[in-house]
Amino acid sequence: MSLPTAEETGNMAEMEMQWAVKAMHHAETYMKLLRSVGPGKFRLCPIEDELYKDFRNNFPTLNIAHLNEDDFKTEASKAKWREFINKYENRITDYNFGSLVRIDCKGDYTQENSMFAMRTQFLCVEIARNKEGLNKDITL
Repeated sequence: MSLPTAEETGNMAEMEMQWAVKAMHHAETYMKLLRSVGPGKFRLCPIEDELYKDFRNNFPTLNIAHLNEDDFKTEASKAKWREFINKYENRITDYNFGSLVRIDCKGDYTQENSMFAMRTQFLCVEIARNKEGLNKDITL
């Protein structure tokens, strides 16, 4: 018996549910770390400094305080992100897995304040928020 191809599986409800559970668990864990340890006092990945520098070189004007979905979801922005993310295929664990990222850095993960992103996008945004002091108001 062979496994179905990606085209044959489509969007299976159970796969979507597994992704949602994993993404929410990741988001909850991240917020617990921010609140208990404090922003910038832990590393999100081993190449954090390099990733931050490359992110800001490639996306120097991206507003990370309050994300605009167009900076992630338009065809042009998706193409630019895809090229950026693929450089990290062998360097960041789960580099292209789905994650949730907060739209407004001052808020928690809620339905209104969360959007889908790739793991590398999450890392870029949250590393930058930590390094640029935008997560400092997260309640400890």
